[in-house]
Amino acid sequence: MKETLARILFALAVSTVTVEFATDAKSAPVPVPDMIKAYDIDFNWGPGGPNGFAKPGLWADADPQAHMTWYKDLGCNVIQSFCVSCNGYAWYKNGIVPEQPGLKYDFLPEMVKLAHQEGKLVLGYFCAGSNTRWGQENPTLSYGIPSAPHIPYTDEYLAYLDGAIRDAVKKTGMDGFMLDWLRMPTSRASNSNHWLECEKKLYTQLMGTPFPGEDKITPEQNIEYGRRAVDRCWQTIRKAAKETNPNCLVWLTCCDVNDPHIINSRALKETDWLLNEAGDLKRTADAKRMIGPHTRLITCLAAWNKQDPGVVVPAAQKDGIGLYGFTRPTEGNLKLPISHYLQKPPTAFTGDERNIAALVRAFLGRPQDFVLPE
Repeated sequence: MKETLARILFALAVSTVTVEFATDAKSAPVPVPDMIKAYDIDFNWGPGGPNGFAKPGLWADADPQAHMTWYKDLGCNVIQSFCVSCNGYAWYKNGIVPEQPGLKYDFLPEMVKLAHQEGKLVLGYFCAGSNTRWGQENPTLSYGIPSAPHIPYTDEYLAYLDGAIRDAVKKTGMDGFMLDWLRMPTSRASNSNHWLECEKKLYTQLMGTPFPGEDKITPEQNIEYGRRAVDRCWQTIRKAAKETNPNCLVWLTCCDVNDPHIINSRALKETDWLLNEAGDLKRTADAKRMIGPHTRLITCLAAWNKQDPGVVVPAAQKDGIGLYGFTRPTEGNLKLPISHYLQKPPTAFTGDERNIAALVRAFLGRPQDFVLPE
């Protein structure tokens, strides 16, 4: 039985990849596929940290070959991995950002090497709005270290981002990176509207007028300041990526494309890829009207957004919109073997298991009611 499942999965995966890719990664760049099929085993969240983020070094023994096998069986053509996860530590060695404590493999570069041999793209990850290590080491430049956006986009922080991005793009060989939480600090808004002195200074710097006071700033002033701060952060990030490698893909993810600080922004127009992380059809339609002519649009299936894969998947396939999903590890630093998700129809699963079951069928070109023979 196990041998039969392995042969079926291998045949499905190979048939999918060879249709989309006919390149040797050693001699030519891997092309961007016509239909983006992406997934992420998410190293951001987990136990042991001082907040909801994974403690430094959790999953540091992750084996690139085992992960590559899982992604290959899934049938994805884009692997979303990590440059620096939200705990503030890197997933590659000898960089300017300290690596995850106990990192066994040079994880991201090795994932890139293996993926390119299979004709797959690898995109890393940076979180603009949250970084536990940064918050701990720079208490006057951060609203604590909650697992929520907590970092104002000061000159000091943008210098850190600039250096970290240039280093990762140069050293890892990745095809690009996902940029998460390009948002204003939510911890400020939930802390009696307290503003750090560094952010009051940034307000004056960006607005050209003194900070009006926490009890006097108007909603309109707050939004305009937020838009300018987000835009400056975006320009710093994009410039760092493109100056280091003009072909570096910058993949912006937004949980709400209609957030007043990002709606109709330069970031939405300039980004290479845009993920509607909320996954709903309305915000996907809204995003279509705000992106640039070159931007690839992707939608999302994840437990947090509670979207129905029976709706999201066929809608994306019909409109040529990419598909992406993510979930934290549950089996060591991985997930269950892909055969598990093909032994029953997707409707027999719940949560992220249902999402994976729906995505593997979409990625492998199988109908949603496909089940592996016994």
